[in-house]
Amino acid sequence: MEVFQSMALLAELVQCGGPIFTWCYDEKGNLLRSNCPDEAFLSGIFDLFGCKQQMMEYGAAHDTPITLGTALGILWAAAFEKKNGELKRAWVMGPVFYQDVSMRGIEQGLRYYSHLETSVSWTMHLQQVLAKVPVLQNTILHRYTLMMHYCLTGIHLEISDINSETPPKVYDPTYTPAHDRHKVWMAEQGLLQMVRTGDLNYKQALSNSMTLSAGVPVHSDDALRQSKISVIVFTSLVCRAAIEGGLSPEEAYALGDNYIQAAESAKTLDDLNPLSLMMYDDFICRVHKCRTNPKLSRPVQQCVDYIE
Repeated sequence: MEVFQSMALLAELVQCGGPIFTWCYDEKGNLLRSNCPDEAFLSGIFDLFGCKQQMMEYGAAHDTPITLGTALGILWAAAFEKKNGELKRAWVMGPVFYQDVSMRGIEQGLRYYSHLETSVSWTMHLQQVLAKVPVLQNTILHRYTLMMHYCLTGIHLEISDINSETPPKVYDPTYTPAHDRHKVWMAEQGLLQMVRTGDLNYKQALSNSMTLSAGVPVHSDDALRQSKISVIVFTSLVCRAAIEGGLSPEEAYALGDNYIQAAESAKTLDDLNPLSLMMYDDFICRVHKCRTNPKLSRPVQQCVDYIE
């Protein structure tokens, strides 16, 4: 099936679940087509907030999909069509919110973009448009992204291949989560055990865990703060598991502190997104190295850790 036909079918299927739109850009970033009724304004937002530029720069250098976020909590997902290794077209789904965001939360997010000097009428129009943007759990968005990548390339990927760390899950006080908490706990223990043993074959387990839980279910008007909480909690758990696996406390805590500080310093979701996967991989590699060199005594290993 031709790419445009495949993407048209996927766009129709995705819309069966809500108003989630599909966009197509050429290799220079010009919008070719979209099924969004408010195409002009939303494509302008995508460009104004820097997401289009980031997408084009990433797509020119990478083949895997990416999620693009803003300080307002809006997300887009992008996948790339290549020809002879060169970017041919970029396809986008969105925008969506991954959690309920109040008008106050949107106003707080807009402060980050105060340098753009937008008008009052534009801000009011933005709020009206964003009121219609659907909330979509990030695990579902990731699955749509993998489908989009498959339509463009015929290649199957895992969720962990997407250049994004999972944002926290949507919290609805009137709804009780349907997923099995025991399964979530078991998946978490599996991930931490891989850290303890320095198991480098962790990607499949990480992808499976992303389908069970989307992070710490803390409700906040600040989408960025909610994501930071999830990253910090995950970092703390992994840090302790690494110590249990043989990594020296001095190295583990120093490394964990660096990643937590990086999370706290993040200004946008794009700054924050890669941190968890980088952190998890870093700890596992260090534990693996530590465990595969058992001839060193603990004091000597601590000296090596200090030098490195």
